[in-house]
Amino acid sequence: MEPQRTGPEAPFPRPDALPKAALALALLLSVAAGGAHALSFAPFDLPAVQIGALAVLMALVQLQPSWRRAAAMGFAFGLGWFGTGVSWVYISMHDFGGLPAWIATLATGALAAVLATFPALAAGAAHRATDRLAPRMLLAWPGAWALSEWVRGTILTGFPWIASGYAHTDGPLAGYAPLAGVYGLCLICAVVAGAFTAVMQPRSELSPTARVGALAMALLLLAGGQVLVGRQWTHPTGAPLQVKLIQGDIPQDLKFGEGGTDLALGRYFSLIPDPPSLHADLVVLPESAFPLPLDDLPADSRERLLDFPQQQGTALIFGVFLEHPAGEFYNSAVGLQGRQSPQPYSKRHLVPFGEFIPFGFRWFVDLMQIPIGDQRSGADYQPPMHLAGQRIGVNICYEDLFGAEIIRAWKDPALAPTILLNLSNLAWFGSSIALPQHLQISRMRALETGRPVLRATNTGATAIIDPQGHVQGVLPYNLIATLRGEVRGYEGRTPYVITGNAPVLALAATLYAIALFWSYWSWARTSPPG
Repeated sequence: MEPQRTGPEAPFPRPDALPKAALALALLLSVAAGGAHALSFAPFDLPAVQIGALAVLMALVQLQPSWRRAAAMGFAFGLGWFGTGVSWVYISMHDFGGLPAWIATLATGALAAVLATFPALAAGAAHRATDRLAPRMLLAWPGAWALSEWVRGTILTGFPWIASGYAHTDGPLAGYAPLAGVYGLCLICAVVAGAFTAVMQPRSELSPTARVGALAMALLLLAGGQVLVGRQWTHPTGAPLQVKLIQGDIPQDLKFGEGGTDLALGRYFSLIPDPPSLHADLVVLPESAFPLPLDDLPADSRERLLDFPQQQGTALIFGVFLEHPAGEFYNSAVGLQGRQSPQPYSKRHLVPFGEFIPFGFRWFVDLMQIPIGDQRSGADYQPPMHLAGQRIGVNICYEDLFGAEIIRAWKDPALAPTILLNLSNLAWFGSSIALPQHLQISRMRALETGRPVLRATNTGATAIIDPQGHVQGVLPYNLIATLRGEVRGYEGRTPYVITGNAPVLALAATLYAIALFWSYWSWARTSPPG
C-alpha cells in the first residue's frame, strides 16, 4: 500500500477513480483543448491560446488518479489537435488521390490517432514520474512534452507538422528561436504553461512562496524572449539581389495528366522572361514545375530552358525530376547561370506514401495513383548553389520541417548558405490551412538560421521572408502570378546553427530525470522498512 503523504508534498484529495460522467467530461474538455491548440497556429496566429490549451491539458493530467488516465487525456488532446490541424490530408487522398471518401476519412482519422499517441506518452510519462505533485510536475511536464515532440519529428522519418513551438513564430517566445530552435520553444512554452497551471490551481500543493516563484519564472521567460526578439545574430553580405518567384498555379488534377507538360511549358515560358526594366538577378520556379524527368522534356523546350540564363543574363532555379540511372527518379532542383554547368539538388527527406513506399503499403499508394511515387533520396550533404553572387541552400517542400537537417548545409563553413530557398507544390491540399501552416514553418527556419528564406510554390504560399522571420511579400493563393523583391544574403551563425537540438534535448531529459529521481527518493524515504 502506498504510504499516506502529509505536509507540502501531499496531493490534494482526489478519488481513486473518477465517475464515468466526470471522466467523459474530462476527455471532451481535452479534445476541445486540443482543437483550440490547433487554432493557435497559422493562419490564426494565437500563441497565447497555445499556452492556455497546454495549461488546460496539464491541469487535467494532474487531476487523474493514474498514469493511464493521464495518457488518455493526452490522447484525447492529440485527437483534437491533429484531427483539426492536419485534416487537410483528406483533400490529398480524396480530391486528388482518388480514394473513396470513407477510406480517406478513415486514413485521416488513423493519422490523427497515430500522432495523438505522442502527447499521450508525454502526459502518461509526466504523471508516472510525479504522482501528480505540482513541484515535480513543473519539471517532468516540460521535459516529457519537449521529448515527445522531438520523437514525433524523428521516428519513422518524422512528422513534426505544427509542433507546439511553431505557434510562437510570433510573440515574445520567438526571441528564443535562434538560440534553441523549434524544440526549444516546445520546452519553454510547456514550462510557461506548467507554471500558470500550478499558480491557478485553487488547492495547489505549492506554497505561496513557490507559487510566486512559478509565476515569476513564467513572466521572466516571456520578458526574456521579448528582449531577444529582433536581436541580430547574423549580418548582410554581398550586393542586394533582385529576385522573381513564379507561382504557376497548375491544378494538381491536370499537372500529371494528359497535356499537363504542355500546360506547364506554356505557362512558365510566358512568365520567365523579363523586359530590361524589370531585370531579375534570380528567377525561381516551384517544385516539379515540369512534371517529368528533365531528359524527357521535348528537345526544343529543354534547350530553350537551359539557354534562358545566358540569353537573359540572370540565374534560374527550377524544380524537375532527374532520372539516373534509368528507372531511378529524384525530386530535384536545377540551378543555371551563364555558361556554368547545371547545379542540381535532389530532395533528401522524402514523404512516406507520396514519394517513397513504406514496406507493405504499395497497395495503398497504388489506390491513390500517385505519379512517380517511388523515388530515391539525394545525398545527405549537398553544398549550396553558387548563383547570382550568393550561396543558396535549397530544400524541397516537406524538407523545411526539419531544422536539424536544414543546418547540415553549414557542414563546410566556407560554403555555408547566405540564403535559403524552399521549392514546394501544395496543390495536393487545395486552399486549406496547410498553406499558411507551411509558410509559418519556413518563418521558423529563418529565425533559427538568421537567413532570409525564399519560397517558390505552385499554388502558395509564395513568399519572401527576412532573417527575423517577417514576411516581406507574399502572393495570394491559387493565382498565376510573380512575386518580386530585393533580398540580401546573410553571413554568421546563430547559436542554434552551432549546436542544433542537442542542448534542448539534454535539458529536457535532465528535467524529467530529476523529477523521476525525486519521486523515487520520496517513495523510498516514506516507505516502511522491509
